[in-house]
Amino acid sequence: MVSSTLASDDNSVYSVNAATGTKIWSFKTAGKVFSSPAVSDGVVYVGSDDGSVYALNAVTGVQIWNYKTGGSVFSSPTVSNGIVYYPAASVYVTL
Repeated sequence: MVSSTLASDDNSVYSVNAATGTKIWSFKTAGKVFSSPAVSDGVVYVGSDDGSVYALNAVTGVQIWNYKTGGSVFSSPTVSNGIVYYPAASVYVTL
């Protein structure tokens, strides 16, 4: 079975069966979720308007950890070499 992970402004992240659209699991955050989830090595990473980045088990939807960023996370996290990068409303990245 192939699944897709989706974010929603109803404060939830959903995993659905890609062929049928049937819900596999859902996870509720304390804020709207505008960020597209990133999936890496069996973990779903997603930001929320509640100021957190969440790591969820991709199979079960169970929370592994969350990190308070200090600002809303509207954009998608990126994962590279085991490091999660995210933009937050109160964080600025300069190169």
